[in-house]
Amino acid sequence: MQTLRYDIAAPRAAGGTRPIALVGVVASGNLEVLLERGGPADRCTIEIATTAQGFDDLWAAVTADVVAARGGGGLRIAINDGGARPDTVALRLAQGIRLIEEPDA
Repeated sequence: MQTLRYDIAAPRAAGGTRPIALVGVVASGNLEVLLERGGPADRCTIEIATTAQGFDDLWAAVTADVVAARGGGGLRIAINDGGARPDTVALRLAQGIRLIEEPDA
């Protein structure tokens, strides 16, 4: 198991009022993303637990692209990877940021 950690500059803070959000499920070829508020409004921290070795640069690029496009400042994100492809990672991160930005239910 490999753990990757990224601290990414965010163009804007995540909106909304939900304190946490969870999207995805760890299963063959997928991943689980847990988002919670906390931290500076101009930073997004991401921690990834994955069994796939040697993809550090790809993870860095995908997470930086999503944060640049969607914001996410003030969020701490934990990803449990089950072998997801980069497009699935981007989709789940975008879904998670959108969900946490919704009004608290």
